[in-house]
Amino acid sequence: MKPMLTVIGLMSGTSLDGVDAAIIHTDGERIAGFGPDISLPYTAALRQRARGILDHAPTLSPDDPELKAVEYAITRRHIDAVRQLQALVPDIDLIGFHGQTILHAPQRRQTWQIGDAGLLSRATGVAVIHDFRSADVAAGGEGAPLVPWFHAALLHDVPGPVAVLNIGGVANVTFIDADNTIHACDTGPGNALLDDWAMRHTGTACDVDGGLARAGTVNRAIVEQLLADPYFARPAPKSLDRQSFATALDQVAACTPADGAATLAAFTIEAVRRTPLPARPARWYVCGGGRHNPVLMQGLQAALGAPVEAVDRLGWNGDALEAQCFGFLAARSARGLPLSAPTITGGPDGLSGGRLTCAGLMPVPSWIHATSGRRS
Repeated sequence: MKPMLTVIGLMSGTSLDGVDAAIIHTDGERIAGFGPDISLPYTAALRQRARGILDHAPTLSPDDPELKAVEYAITRRHIDAVRQLQALVPDIDLIGFHGQTILHAPQRRQTWQIGDAGLLSRATGVAVIHDFRSADVAAGGEGAPLVPWFHAALLHDVPGPVAVLNIGGVANVTFIDADNTIHACDTGPGNALLDDWAMRHTGTACDVDGGLARAGTVNRAIVEQLLADPYFARPAPKSLDRQSFATALDQVAACTPADGAATLAAFTIEAVRRTPLPARPARWYVCGGGRHNPVLMQGLQAALGAPVEAVDRLGWNGDALEAQCFGFLAARSARGLPLSAPTITGGPDGLSGGRLTCAGLMPVPSWIHATSGRRS
């Protein structure tokens, strides 16, 4: 039996709100338990700079001075998070470091997460698994979503068909059928458009409690125009970049702030409803920041024709879930277990992924699989 590892998972999502860090005890297949978790927000200035990087990522050089400065600042924030958890649980075997996605274009065989894994490893004294998506994308997969592996491990005693919907900046779904086969894809925009709209019109980073959207009226014609995008006609698996639907903000530009928010929320909801799944889920569980938005949750309940609940009802920590996931995936990578599958990412069945960095750590920990990931 493989040893259980104590892993810190780190996630900084496309909402650009900060770093989530969580401890998980796992061998990459089984979950023995969880430890403490924390969230460290980005400063308003760092969030603005990171957003500027997103806007220009397709044309940026890896050596761009502003990119390197933002990467350093983001890495330092991750180091702060790890050190705070190390103060509570000193004996950490491994770190799973997702990094900050600035570009995701699998059709062009590109995915780009920034973050200095070597600096993180040196500063914390712990081996780091990072760059989780590149191997899958290079092999023709979508590189996302990866969280279904973790959802399936958590749902091992829950009968299918069941769906877990993660509403972050982009929304993605894990569907587990009655035979326990995992299917997955990105459904469409999650919070990103609403966040950007709220920032533009209210100066706040999100539509707090759905207040703006609740006050508005949905423009159904605009929703249908947005859903005419070719992405929604594609079969799963499929994935998106945070900026894939950025032009939606132009399409609602003539709306009032409230009507624009209501229309963008309806776009997110309807995209979920039209997601090509193999069967109709008997129940939906929702994680990510979007589960805190009553307009989204009520709209999903009305649209999906099945019970819709936050994952917290299962006893999961909905705010730490993605960070826990990348701790789980780091253990999978360290053991050489698959991160790709034809029904999850569209990549080759059995392909592992991730890059291992053990800066200043010699020898490499004995439990790391000889063929896991790539070394740096």
